[in-house]
Amino acid sequence: MRISFELSAEPRDDQGKGASRRLRHSGKVPAVMYGAHGAPRSLALDHRRLLGLVADEKFYSTIISVNVGNEKQPAIVKDVQMHPARNAVVHVDLQRIVETEKIRLHLPIHFRGEAAAPGVKTQGGVVSHLMADVEVSCLPKDLPEFLEVDMSHMNLNETMRLGDVKVPSGVTLAALAHGKNPPVVSVHSPRAAEPEPVAEATAATVAEGAAAPAEGAAAAGGDAKKAEAKKDEGKKEAAPKKEAGKK
Repeated sequence: MRISFELSAEPRDDQGKGASRRLRHSGKVPAVMYGAHGAPRSLALDHRRLLGLVADEKFYSTIISVNVGNEKQPAIVKDVQMHPARNAVVHVDLQRIVETEKIRLHLPIHFRGEAAAPGVKTQGGVVSHLMADVEVSCLPKDLPEFLEVDMSHMNLNETMRLGDVKVPSGVTLAALAHGKNPPVVSVHSPRAAEPEPVAEATAATVAEGAAAPAEGAAAAGGDAKKAEAKKDEGKKEAAPKKEAGKK
């Protein structure tokens, strides 16, 4: 059984939200370890050590040794709860394992050969990753760190499904065991770029703005012509009055 990490832990007896809050204030993280036909056990883990591990992909897909004093228990990480607003671990769930019993664990999928795939290199396609991890079932000794998907043979408009993924001996994919075969990755034509609504709206606004001054100028020209016509009429009416005065 390959051990990838070691994690020191302390037993804890206090339960409840108040006890967990006090534990976190002291730089510890509450954790529970269960499984392997044993009773759940409450533990306290070092927060600084955990922060260095939770960012590592392998921490979630390999076997770790939980050391409580002189006792060493192999386990896998089942859940890590993070604080919603800051970089802090809130709680950890661990599952004990034994060599003779199968475990279920989510493994990351590593994609290789994208650039060499004919669908990308010569046919102008783009890649869509449809799955990032997959649940497997196996004995602890057969647990791989990740599953690898080779895309170097994929052509345009091809999709690789979970049943096409090669797995090591002794490893089964949980979805296939339940009759499911979801897509994992595809190579497809790039979608045509659609006109940007913002650009169209801007063009329409500019056109309306240009039309408004033209309409205003036309209206102003019409008013000027009316005023000039009234002025000429006034001159014509004034001329006969002057002639009458001379007689």
